[in-house]
Amino acid sequence: MSTKLSIGIVGLPNVGKSTLFNALTKKSVAAENYPFCTIDPSVGVVPVPDQRIDQLSEFSKTQKTIPAVVEFTDIAGLVKGASEGEGLGNQFLANIREVDAIAEVVRIFDDSNVTHVSGKIDPMDDIEIINLELILADRQTVTKRIAAIGKDVKRGDKEAVAFNDLLNRLDAQLDEGNLISTLSLTDDEKLMIKSLSLLTAKPFMYILNKKAGVVNLDEEKGERWDRLMKFMEESKSIWTIVDAGIEHELSAFEGEEKEMFKQELEVTGDGIDELIKKGYALLNLITYFTTGEKETRAWTVKRDSTAPEAGAAIHGDFKDKFIRAEVIFWESLINAGSYAAAREKGILKTEGKEYVVKDGDVMEFKV
Repeated sequence: MSTKLSIGIVGLPNVGKSTLFNALTKKSVAAENYPFCTIDPSVGVVPVPDQRIDQLSEFSKTQKTIPAVVEFTDIAGLVKGASEGEGLGNQFLANIREVDAIAEVVRIFDDSNVTHVSGKIDPMDDIEIINLELILADRQTVTKRIAAIGKDVKRGDKEAVAFNDLLNRLDAQLDEGNLISTLSLTDDEKLMIKSLSLLTAKPFMYILNKKAGVVNLDEEKGERWDRLMKFMEESKSIWTIVDAGIEHELSAFEGEEKEMFKQELEVTGDGIDELIKKGYALLNLITYFTTGEKETRAWTVKRDSTAPEAGAAIHGDFKDKFIRAEVIFWESLINAGSYAAAREKGILKTEGKEYVVKDGDVMEFKV
């Protein structure tokens, strides 16, 4: 079963969250190739832009090409006090618990025609409001758990004592206004807190939404932008700039027509594609490929997966019945000209159970 991971899009009202989500979902894939695909209108399953799969399809003269995908979930707008149930607070927090990573949409444009809930545009204020609500919600979760295991701690239960120490560390981190994801935790500790479903333990990225024809902070380069960039640098955050409005307009076009429209609007690059790629990286995912005449497909696995674990993306049996895999880097295969030539050159390797899959591997499993 292929890895299914989702990114929740969050933000204050009127920051361009829905416009961005609509631009993303215009790229949605056909559900029949992805058994886990949802029909929920607030979920979009979008292909990960990757030239490698196109080149492999051409190489194999493939009948069918199936890209890797990322799932984006549009989560109801957050308001101050969400952790206390304000607005759609409880629903909002429950929806965030369901996703694997969080993409915060932050407005970086001044436009008097589009009101802002705070009455002013300051991206750092927005980030602080959202992050504080998530921190407060996590704090409630942690303090409840500390109270729940109190009796076992008093009794001297070793596991409870160790868990209590960890919970108190988490509480101190949250009390200082820091996300749990910025706390250094061992793999065992991460496993211990998994059941808590902490919101701020999830990986974060920030989507800075600009708007054509008005003042944008990344162009103005004033104090608000400097403060935002300082935060991104110090928190080592993943971030990207997108013009959700233009991306939504562009999503109606394909190929040459799209390129012409981009030139007209003086748009360079592709903000949505960049966003999807960064989301994929945020989830700590890599891609390996299978290719042949019938189908070329990109498979999604967690970084550092072994060959049997990667095989399980195709079929559960592949993990248990794994014998070996033939592996070659995608570019090496194309340069060789054929599998036979690659085998002759000795660059098609046979790997066993210990092999750690690399991004861009082309694999054939023997089970």
